[in-house]
Amino acid sequence: MNLKSLHTILSLCIVLMSTPAMAKDLLVSAAASLANAFTEMKEPFEKTHPGTTLVLNFASSGALLKQMEQGAPVDVFASADQATMDKAGKLMDTATRVNFAGNALVLIVPADSKLPLSTPDELKGEAFKLVAIGNPDSVPVGRYTKGTLEAVGLYEALTPKFVMAENVRQALDYVARGEVQAGFVYATDAALRADKVNVAAEVTGHKPITYPIALLAGSQNKDMGQAFVNFVKGEEGQAILGRFGFKKP
Repeated sequence: MNLKSLHTILSLCIVLMSTPAMAKDLLVSAAASLANAFTEMKEPFEKTHPGTTLVLNFASSGALLKQMEQGAPVDVFASADQATMDKAGKLMDTATRVNFAGNALVLIVPADSKLPLSTPDELKGEAFKLVAIGNPDSVPVGRYTKGTLEAVGLYEALTPKFVMAENVRQALDYVARGEVQAGFVYATDAALRADKVNVAAEVTGHKPITYPIALLAGSQNKDMGQAFVNFVKGEEGQAILGRFGFKKP
């Protein structure tokens, strides 16, 4: 075998050995309320990181935490609240944790509703038979809602009317389809269905709604995971979040 042939074979081996490493998935688990914004980030992120495929997994933050606790091979986790990220504990690379967005809690009604509503207190009226909220045990928007209603002494009084949703998008769908008379969701979600729901009021009295993001301690793709975190925090990622109504962290 001459030197030229040997060089060709060695070059081919290098290419074959490097190809699997180049074509790698980056799995990002993110709160349901981030679905549209993160999906829009997929193309520009992949374009600037050739060979990487961004795989997005959306659900309530609590459901995503359970998946990770059961061994889901997640690289990056973005939660809709601080409490869920705190619960993740040792699963996370805490040094990479950073807040990247904010949101607001709103009370919504179906677009064709004729019922007057401007404050949560009015939900005690007989006309409001069903009210959609996220399940406070696993859904951050539900915890924000519970905190707000408890602060004004309404949570127990309204509990019989609650239709518990598995994530904020499900609560939004209940209202959009007219299956309930009102519901609590994030402002960003209400904006996505402006043709089907109206915002009756922005609700205050809860903890600040902030979204943290961090790498998983067991991630095998930390460099690219950090690249995604940087993208989300950077100018392009923040612009996309802003277009969907998210506030600065």
